[in-house]
Amino acid sequence: MLVLDGKIASAAVKATLLAQTQALKTAGKRTPHLAAILVGNNGASETYVASKVKNCEETGFESTLVRLDADIAENVLLEKIIEFNNNPLVDGILVQLPLPKHIDEAKVIETINPSKDVDGFHPANVGRLVQGLPTFIPATPYGILLMLEHFNIPTKGKNAVVIGRSNIVGRPMSILLSSNIPQGNCTVTLCHSHTTHLKSICAQADIIVAALGAPNFVTGDMVKPGAVIIDVGITRVEDPTSKKGFRIKGDVNYEEASVNASAITPVPGGVGLMTIAGLLKNTMKAYEAAHLS
Repeated sequence: MLVLDGKIASAAVKATLLAQTQALKTAGKRTPHLAAILVGNNGASETYVASKVKNCEETGFESTLVRLDADIAENVLLEKIIEFNNNPLVDGILVQLPLPKHIDEAKVIETINPSKDVDGFHPANVGRLVQGLPTFIPATPYGILLMLEHFNIPTKGKNAVVIGRSNIVGRPMSILLSSNIPQGNCTVTLCHSHTTHLKSICAQADIIVAALGAPNFVTGDMVKPGAVIIDVGITRVEDPTSKKGFRIKGDVNYEEASVNASAITPVPGGVGLMTIAGLLKNTMKAYEAAHLS
């Protein structure tokens, strides 16, 4: 069985990006600049943003992190986004989700300039994705494509099942796997909370992408021999035996699923690392579109 190690695949992506930024510096040009906004002090969000900043440093990118209080007025957040929109030295903008309940998430996403929307959530970029046009692919689905490419996982003609229909992962992932691209051309079934006979559907899949946020949801009897398992889930589960008081669990029961799987992503150390790789690739793309076209 092949372990789809996100450390290995993301390191390859970052090495390529580092070579690009070094070439830019040698040519006397500035490097890509990612601006991140973090509202509140959600523990998981703090971890994700810190990792993004660290990875920017490792690849030679500039980064700016703006921290705002959890009770910040919505219009103040929107003004900060507009400030970054108008700053020619900022190439990519991301607002870490989730946001406090008093802030309209859709309004925030739509305020980001589509040409700087490196998370790929703006409706304009989603529309281009659906139509198969060049655009920013949402970071997690993009990272999964990069992982499939790195490990040479065949997808053409395969039956793929995506569990979860979020706009962040499930929906765009189902579109990409069915698209006429090197890591696509699958026959895709998109499953959700109202899907009946889910186990039997998964048991026929050549590729399973689990993205629903339910620890150990995919069990061994849902995996046919030779299937490829992509686990997107990252859930903190209380564990008093751990120093942190919790452990990170995926949507897949790794021990059971790995018995039949031909390839599987670990959690942690799998898709999460590739999400950041996808974000960095999008930021480089935004930079090149603005400055090298």
